[in-house]
Amino acid sequence: MGENCLSGKNNGNKGSGTEAYRELEGYLEQAMAFQTALILLEWDNETLAPEAAGGNTARVQGTLSAAYQKALTEPKAAELIGRCQDEIQKDGDGQAYTEAQRAVVREAAEELRQLSCIPPEEYRAYQELVSESARIWAKARAQGDFEAFAPTLKKIVDYQKKFAGYRARNGQKLYDVMLDTYEKGFGMKELDEFFGILKAELVPFLRKVMESPVRIPDDFLTGNYSEEDQRKLAEYLAEYVGFDFSRGVLAVSAHPFTTALHNRDVRITTHYKEQMDSSLFSVIHEAGHGIYEMGIDDSLTQTLAGQGASMGMHESQSRFFENIIGRSEAFWVPLYGKVKELFPEQLKGVGREMFVKAINRVEPGLIRTEADELTYSLHVLVRYELEKLLIEEDLDVEQLPGLWADKYEAYLGVRPENETEGVLQDIHWAQGSFGYFPSYALGSAFGAQMYFHMRKVLDFDGALESGHIEEIREYLREHIHRFGKLKTSKELLKDMTGEDFDPKYYVKYLKEKYGRLYQIEN
Repeated sequence: MGENCLSGKNNGNKGSGTEAYRELEGYLEQAMAFQTALILLEWDNETLAPEAAGGNTARVQGTLSAAYQKALTEPKAAELIGRCQDEIQKDGDGQAYTEAQRAVVREAAEELRQLSCIPPEEYRAYQELVSESARIWAKARAQGDFEAFAPTLKKIVDYQKKFAGYRARNGQKLYDVMLDTYEKGFGMKELDEFFGILKAELVPFLRKVMESPVRIPDDFLTGNYSEEDQRKLAEYLAEYVGFDFSRGVLAVSAHPFTTALHNRDVRITTHYKEQMDSSLFSVIHEAGHGIYEMGIDDSLTQTLAGQGASMGMHESQSRFFENIIGRSEAFWVPLYGKVKELFPEQLKGVGREMFVKAINRVEPGLIRTEADELTYSLHVLVRYELEKLLIEEDLDVEQLPGLWADKYEAYLGVRPENETEGVLQDIHWAQGSFGYFPSYALGSAFGAQMYFHMRKVLDFDGALESGHIEEIREYLREHIHRFGKLKTSKELLKDMTGEDFDPKYYVKYLKEKYGRLYQIEN
């Protein structure tokens, strides 16, 4: 990257930090230590922890969460945050604070605002609830029994609405408060417009795809793909796209995810199924998240500004690697030989062109994480509309399974036969992550806009065909990853592409790609 423009180097005495900031750092380091311990417990809970551990570990997580809250909200810490804000306001020429330090204070002030309005006993009780609820959800999902999970979900929804009420500013809608947690600048007004465009454009286009006479076989993707060989391919592909195993690990979990302690300890998971491309693309997806975390500047890591700009921007990177790169013809030019080497019998007679068509086949299904690229955002649309009903219209959680099924039938033409493949399929609500789902669709749209820009400034396909994916990865690091939370998603997108967010690029990308694949005139 050359000169480190984020750390304040080569600026003489600039950014040495004031006495107030240096004292505040002690409180922030303590808070980050508690947060790191919570991340480790979450990782363990999803990968290695025994089933019986849940209740006891939940109490530990509750204690650590309470300690995290206290570290950031105790009077002295709050006073120091206020002093630093005042100093920054007066520090017009940036002599006292670096850009990174300003971002840390900004994030600390926001975290203080979010946490200080919640009574500590409620905060701890909620943290224990969501820690235990994941296990209740997992059991209910395995048994296809939504009624067993519904009471816990209702408690979580009630807590979420109560906390959003504490945090709301000037009559702000409760769901807008939740959305703001994950993607600033995208409330219901913006998302209604965004999803309205997707519904109007993609639902009828999907019908055209399904009516197309083009048939794409993909039966060879399912079969006797051993877990050991899938693991070898997973590790190979993760490293190939840029996941650094000296700073990261890959494990197995029921629901693939990424977490990071800092930019030198990034952890991703996958699962191995009969359908080999399920693991293949979950690995590339999570590697995209991991590469983002590894690319955050050293001056930001292990601070409140040392994370991705937003969930939407994080998803833009994971879905960029998974779909725009990973499902392209060019990506497989140097790689398909390796896949056939691992699976010679399973892929006998299957050429690269046939393989690429198969991994892009459109088939409306019930499971979001297994969805093809075209239908994916319609899965998110269902969840967005249901969350709005739950939060803004007090929908009874007992009505979720029926409404879920109705919306799937309306938008995707499929209907779940049970609650495991319906309303119980995602862990997010069990974790209290209301407002998170729209980030997946926004991320896909951010990525498409980046893609059209990058095609203007890079030989995108040429880099992939020649095996030089680092050219694309480094461009993303330079313009997105290294900034952490210094900028918002909207600012990153504008600075990189020269344009404000525009969902037309996402619609154009999908219609052009799948119009070609299914021979549809646009």
